[in-house]
Amino acid sequence: MTRFIFAACVTLFAAVLAAPSFAADLPTPGYRGPAYKGPVYVGPGFSWTGFYAGINGGYGFGKTNWSSGAFSTGDFNVKGGLVGGTLGYNLQTGSWVWGLEIDGDYSWMKGTNTKACGGTGCETDNNWLATARGRIGYAWDRFLPYITGGAAFGNIKAGQAGSGTTVSTTRVGWTAGAGIEYAFLGSWSAKLEYLYADLGKMSCDAVTCGGAVTDVSFKTSIVRVGLNYRFW
Repeated sequence: MTRFIFAACVTLFAAVLAAPSFAADLPTPGYRGPAYKGPVYVGPGFSWTGFYAGINGGYGFGKTNWSSGAFSTGDFNVKGGLVGGTLGYNLQTGSWVWGLEIDGDYSWMKGTNTKACGGTGCETDNNWLATARGRIGYAWDRFLPYITGGAAFGNIKAGQAGSGTTVSTTRVGWTAGAGIEYAFLGSWSAKLEYLYADLGKMSCDAVTCGGAVTDVSFKTSIVRVGLNYRFW
């Protein structure tokens, strides 16, 4: 009996000694120490992938030249505003963005050399301009700087100023440029873009363009802004 009581006392004493250690592992009421939580969820980053449509507008300034076997005007200025619409598609792989874009603009670019064409002036007009281009960009989240290039389409209209008679021909040329686009408000993005376009030369008959068959060239630089809506 004595041995039993002694063993019970030893067991009780050991339990008492272990109790503070066990209690220390329990959370203390009001304790503000570090809490162990699961990993924080981070959602997917912004993606440029998708179809989009938009509007654009800007200003063009360039050069035209009338030349034949008999005379040449040399380069003279053409300039004016543009406004139109845009359609495109982007595919993002990593940080790279690959795209195709087409646009069509009404154009008011024109210029006159008043020292040629019998004193009345040689006049070149561009009434519309369109492009079909590829785009390659590198995305920093919602910022997208890019380069672009492809085909340019447009009309070149030429005639003696004030004569009321002109020749107008649709030409196919090339274009290249660069820009930067910024996405905001979910599906909306805005861009600033520079393009250089060369529509080559058209042929103007002798009666319309002053006594000799004349080649009329058209080259322009375009600075424009755009607003696009992306269909995710």
